[in-house]
Amino acid sequence: MDIAYIPSPSRGVLYLGPIPLRAYAFCIILGVVAAVWLGSKRWVARGGAKHTVGDIAVWAVPFGLVGGRLYHVITDHQLYFGEGKNPWNAFKIWEGGLGIWGAVALGAVGAWIGCRRRGVPLPAYADAIAPGIALAQAMGRWGNYFNQELYGRPTTLPWGLEIHKVLPDGEVVSGVFHPTFLYESIWDVAVALLVIWADRRWKLGHGRAFALYVAAYTVGRFWTEWLRIDEAHVYFGLRLNDWTSIVVFLGAVAYFVIVGKKRPGREDPASIDPAAHAEAEQAGEKAAGEKAAGERAAAHEAAGEKPAGGKAKGEEPSEKVDGEKPSRIVDGDGGEEADPQPAVTASAAAEKTGKDAGNPV
Repeated sequence: MDIAYIPSPSRGVLYLGPIPLRAYAFCIILGVVAAVWLGSKRWVARGGAKHTVGDIAVWAVPFGLVGGRLYHVITDHQLYFGEGKNPWNAFKIWEGGLGIWGAVALGAVGAWIGCRRRGVPLPAYADAIAPGIALAQAMGRWGNYFNQELYGRPTTLPWGLEIHKVLPDGEVVSGVFHPTFLYESIWDVAVALLVIWADRRWKLGHGRAFALYVAAYTVGRFWTEWLRIDEAHVYFGLRLNDWTSIVVFLGAVAYFVIVGKKRPGREDPASIDPAAHAEAEQAGEKAAGEKAAGERAAAHEAAGEKPAGGKAKGEEPSEKVDGEKPSRIVDGDGGEEADPQPAVTASAAAEKTGKDAGNPV
């Protein structure tokens, strides 16, 4: 008897008229938004300005996308070049194929450019954004689910992923496989939580939080890669991405240990973001202005004086000043209504003059 499995999505793209809305791209965008949001919160908590992470991400994200695609195309060039292959398919990023190694490497170059323009140290920025990158990867892996790709070996486990798809060469794939996208997504969330916890516990700085993220991610990537059955280059019995995970893991651990000994602790909050000083000065000037205005208003009130544009406390509005009649506004035109009494008096005088013209006064 069959047991319940994780079903594959019926489609990975929806059409808004002629415009395709691809789930893979949507997952990537959600991941970027989550990374910038979480990174901004952590950056501000470290003493930085609230818009710095987003401004630097404008450089880091495009570089990361290009780097991720380049790594995939270079390491899986047989999918795009050679007899019977279409090189233009290398540009179809919406069909999947982003290598995290290239994305992080070239994304770091973009982040470095953005940091230089903002006067921000790259290691401090990397520490703030590290958990957000892991969270973005967790969301991005669901794009593989909608594309029905990067699944693992066949399995009978109740959480197996049911796949039914037709490959470009016409081969039909049908069966239940390990949902490696789900394994890695869960692992990435755990990595994000680990980095946040360790950073709060030991005040990691100078790039060590980022190094912890890299080391932890590669551990999970090693075993999920070992389960995958999609086409890949194999060297000495291990897939290329397994060897990459080993090398990157060793580099991240070495960096974490060496920097921890040379530069323990975290950067001085006052030294990481010049924009934060400008924001603090603006906030201080605004607070000082509001305080001064409040003190002046209190002084006027204590003296019983009428504040500018207002009335003193207890003063009632008056409709009559020095015996004069109040003026009235007519039809909202801002002009004063003429007093009818002078016109009546003039008319009566004219009538009397005409009637009694021959009578001496």
